[in-house]
Amino acid sequence: MKVAIYCRLSEEDKNKRLETDDSESIQNQKSMLVEYAFKNGWEIYDIYSDDDYKGSDRNRPAFNKLLEDAEKRKFNIVLCKSQSRFTREMELVEKYIHGNFLLWGIRFIGLADNADTENIGNKKQRQINGLVNEWYLEDLSNNIRSVFHNKKTHGQHIGSFALYGYKKDPDKKGHIIVDEEAAKIVREIFDLFIQGYGKTAIARMLNDKGIPNPTEHKRQQGLRFRINGGNMGSLWKYATIASTLTNEMYTGSMIQNRQKNLSYKSPKKVQIPKNEWIKVPNTHEPIIDMAVWNKAQEMIRKRAKPFGDTKKIGIFARKVKCIHCGYYMRSHKIHGDYYLQCATRFFGKGSCKGSHVAMKTLENTVLQELTDMMTEYNVKDEVSQNISYENKQKKHIEQINKNIIAYRQKLNEAVKAVKNLYIDKTKEIITEIEFIEFSREFHQEQERYNKLIKTCEQELKDCEKRIKSSVDKKQVFEDIYKIEKLERIHIDSLIDYISVGDRYPGTKQREIAINWNF
Repeated sequence: MKVAIYCRLSEEDKNKRLETDDSESIQNQKSMLVEYAFKNGWEIYDIYSDDDYKGSDRNRPAFNKLLEDAEKRKFNIVLCKSQSRFTREMELVEKYIHGNFLLWGIRFIGLADNADTENIGNKKQRQINGLVNEWYLEDLSNNIRSVFHNKKTHGQHIGSFALYGYKKDPDKKGHIIVDEEAAKIVREIFDLFIQGYGKTAIARMLNDKGIPNPTEHKRQQGLRFRINGGNMGSLWKYATIASTLTNEMYTGSMIQNRQKNLSYKSPKKVQIPKNEWIKVPNTHEPIIDMAVWNKAQEMIRKRAKPFGDTKKIGIFARKVKCIHCGYYMRSHKIHGDYYLQCATRFFGKGSCKGSHVAMKTLENTVLQELTDMMTEYNVKDEVSQNISYENKQKKHIEQINKNIIAYRQKLNEAVKAVKNLYIDKTKEIITEIEFIEFSREFHQEQERYNKLIKTCEQELKDCEKRIKSSVDKKQVFEDIYKIEKLERIHIDSLIDYISVGDRYPGTKQREIAINWNF
């Protein structure tokens, strides 16, 4: 029998001697599990170890590697200290421990909590453990969020990494101090900008000097900072300069609460409105004094001038991307004509081969494609036929939303019922057998309503797609009939983005791909 050993230690329970060492607890887990495997005469296929990862983190590298090897049937047993070390999410418990592992012929064992899929009798206990772990995650998340919010309001820095120009104070938790090496660059950026240099020019000057950007600087300092990589990984860019020039933390004020996680289960972050940011003045030494800061902000406001000689934003602003690097192209004027070009190629040598296109060429291309689409579809007839269909879809959506609200209410009632059952069990109001029997019924209810909600959500997506191809098309094409000259409002409503590439060999035509919104 081949066994895969999995160990995990999270941030809150780590006990490290050196940054490069495994945590003491990880070592203890390995020793205990290896000894158990030897006693049972099992061959150890591999030891998978994730240090500083939460049990709700689905992006654990060793965890995902173990699942990949498990699917390939490279071992027969997964051995952990406990089920919670494998995962704290009930969804993953059901998906892998009670689902895929059985299909793949893999036995799961958690020593400390007696979890063993070979023992059919303790499946309910494993499910209860999973449920308790899920509650633990939710309560822990709420408690941490409350503590962090309190620290933010008192001006304590809670980020994993300090802002470029600063570093964490080793003698005072929640406080940041000036990183003079980086602070010198921040001052240089503000000085150059006030002297009249543009953001792209400043980026080019820093790159020519070989100065690492903030991400690369953190990496060179030995911080475990995750970067996107690629040949732009260490280069300064327009956006980085712009962000530096508008970050008020350089004046000594702590600015936090700019974004938040969607939920304790999701790593995805959403932006918080600026009026809800938490600002605490005078929490750390300023790098930029207020006179310089105010001057830079005034210049930024003045530099935000309209496109060309008009009073309107360029019709293709932030809509056209270079096909080589994916960055937005910027406008410039040559001999009275306007062009769009990739700015990335100016950040440093070899950063991008660059693309450019005449504004007039782009306008003509968009208008021609619109004309071709109008020819292809007999739109007016199609739209008139879809009016009644649109009304039916809207009514259907209203009913689906009502169903979702009702199902979610039922689901919440089932969840509360399970929690109350658990409390009754701990108070010995009901027996363990009664608890298992009742909780199974409520879990079945939860599963049923979850499936109904997912079905409704998929129906909503399908309706939206159908409406997009009928209702939205109706309005879009009715507007297209009236277009004589392209305006910004047309580009915003019709186009998601445009990619511009090289000229086709032997021609003056350029590769232009339009991604429509409909």
